[in-house]
Amino acid sequence: MKEFGYERVFDVAGAVALLGADPEARCLGGGTNLVDLMKSGVERPARLVDVRELPLDRIEFTQGEGLRIGATVTNSDLAAHPEVRRRYPALTQAVLAGASGQLRNMATVGGNLLQRTRCGYFTDLAKPCNKRVPGSGCPAVEGEHHNHAVLGASAHCVATHPSDMAVALTAFDAVVTYETLDGPGELPLAEFYLPVGDTPHRETALPSGALITGVTVPAAPVAARSRYRKVRERASYAFAIGSIAAALDVREGVVREVRLAFGAVASRPWRAREAERALLGGPADAEAFAAAADAELAQAEPLPHNGYKVPLTRNLVVATLTELTEEAAR
Repeated sequence: MKEFGYERVFDVAGAVALLGADPEARCLGGGTNLVDLMKSGVERPARLVDVRELPLDRIEFTQGEGLRIGATVTNSDLAAHPEVRRRYPALTQAVLAGASGQLRNMATVGGNLLQRTRCGYFTDLAKPCNKRVPGSGCPAVEGEHHNHAVLGASAHCVATHPSDMAVALTAFDAVVTYETLDGPGELPLAEFYLPVGDTPHRETALPSGALITGVTVPAAPVAARSRYRKVRERASYAFAIGSIAAALDVREGVVREVRLAFGAVASRPWRAREAERALLGGPADAEAFAAAADAELAQAEPLPHNGYKVPLTRNLVVATLTELTEEAAR
């Protein structure tokens, strides 16, 4: 591990000053991803800015019953909050599906959003990887890629984003707030993660030296009727091979509102806009759910060994929306 400086900060201004002065500095929250990458040599920060003592650890409901989550809120505290569980059940379920209790106790909301891919080529310094060394290549395209992207990838990178929480937040139109030396800013989560294109090493649209201060989720009554489902290769904690965050409002058999986002199929949480458009105003039945999934997945470009993700995601859409419809009818 490369030697690094360490500084603990207690106010946002102090953190932003340190991050703005040193482009090689990184924020340290729970360290559940960053420290592992430092041990393997993938991340080599010159300085760690410990942000755990910042006053960003509150969960608040905003005017209009939206939700604001501070960046240093732990995953455990987020999942356990009674109002989050009641108003955004898919968010609670996504956090609980994401890691063991020990990791949730350490991991922070801000850090969760910034966690990096678990692609084996990215974490192996003996292999080329365009995320680590731009222009070195993406061996996953011809190599091991059974859990890689089928949507939105490119010849430069086919890795997937690992966060479960971010999938649910994407479905609910969350906005990331941040602070820089130039003042505060915000990014809709749909724009927070950059398309892969030919620059996979540029993963987010955060300005240089920015400190994530929180996540705001707009009021969404439909979110109370939501679910997160995750498919993984073993029953214990593992990264998804497919997941879905879904919310559905059905009245008299007609879809009045719907939210859909997919996980483990792209380099970022995938908002299923085509499927949402196909469903809105139509019948709430398995045939319509399947057709909407097919409309979204028509743009999929699977590799030789991950084509299973297309029918898997289709089945997730049908099963999850069917369950939500049946619950609404009871």
